[in-house]
Amino acid sequence: MNKTELVEVVASKAEITKVEAQKVVTATLDAIVAGIVKDGKVILPGFGTFETRARSARTGRNPRTGEKIKIAATKAPAFKAGKGMKDAVAKKKK
Repeated sequence: MNKTELVEVVASKAEITKVEAQKVVTATLDAIVAGIVKDGKVILPGFGTFETRARSARTGRNPRTGEKIKIAATKAPAFKAGKGMKDAVAKKKK
């Protein structure tokens, strides 16, 4: 599912227009990003947790030349699924 499809589902389930649903989805995603930037974590019980994780500096290799390169330490966004999401995915039939 992409963002356009998500907007269509939200519009249908909330019985609002696609324009309104687009605003809701965009505002929600913006709020999650802002929460991660400000607090480092956004917890949505039953859904999951968005957070930042620190990646330490390390040595890597250039795939073309094989030359060793230094990769700087950084922060990266991460998501950990909550129990509700894990249970829903586990119940889905193949």
